[in-house]
Order: sequence, then C-alpha cells, then structure tokens
Amino acid sequence: MMEFIRYQSVVPNRHGNWPGVFALANGLAADGALSAQDFGWLRATNALANELYADPTTVEPECYDRDKNPGARSWFKSSAKELITMTRQYLKLLDRHEIGWVELRTTAPGRVTYEDAVQVVAVPHTHAAHWPFARTRPITHEAAAGDRTQTPPGREEWIGDN
Repeated sequence: MMEFIRYQSVVPNRHGNWPGVFALANGLAADGALSAQDFGWLRATNALANELYADPTTVEPECYDRDKNPGARSWFKSSAKELITMTRQYLKLLDRHEIGWVELRTTAPGRVTYEDAVQVVAVPHTHAAHWPFARTRPITHEAAAGDRTQTPPGREEWIGDN
C-alpha cells in the first residue's frame, strides 16, 4: 500500500487553507524575510525542482480548481526519496525562521485529481461523506470490553459516534 507524505503549516492561513512547505518558503521570500544567501538558495533550488518535477497545473490545469476540487493539496509519494531529501532543506529554512510545520502521513489522501511518479494532488475527504463506519447497530460497553463488564443504564452508544 502506498504511503503519502505532506509537509504543511501548523495553522491555516487567513483563507482557511493549510499551505505546504514550498508555499511557506516562498512566503518568506515574498515577505523579504530571507537573507541574500537564503534567497539565492531558494531561487536556485526552486529552479532545480521545476526542472526535475512537473508542476501539476501544467499537466492538469484544474487539479487545484477551488470549485471543482475544493481544498486540493499535494502529497509526496513515500517512494520519492530524492524529492523528500530536497524538501528537508526547505524545512530547515522554515526552522531557522521559526515557521511551524507538521508532517502528515496517510495511505488515503483523498480524491486524486493529479498523479505522477513522485506526487499526487488530492481533495481531502470530508467527514460526513467519507466517514468509514456505518451508524447501523448499537454497541454496548460489554461488547467493547469483551463482555467483562456490565453496561451502566443509558451507556449504549452507536458505532461511528466516537
């Protein structure tokens, strides 16, 4: 089973989006927060990444379309070792500027709108439409505890409500 990795901001931006590592690094440059050395590194590394890896929008222009694919975001395939190694340098840049980021891992990134050898763009699952458990049968605390305890009155729950 394929695993996917995403590096993103620890908080959403003012639009409610969770910017990825490249957007965060480019945001530092746009804010004028980088030293000349870091700015030069970022420009050179961005150029190299653009040369080595496809921009999904050049292949599938609507992969990030806000109406058709709301919240679409990119994920690295865990097999993309060279791209992930390159990305670690971006993470170090963010660390030096105290920009918080998190690493997410999943085997189910959502509805895929674009895929190539190293990445996918996917629309995240929504909790209501993609909740994996049916709400069809009650579960008692005896069942949850393997019939070792008795359910107190009123403690019956439905699968999927937890």
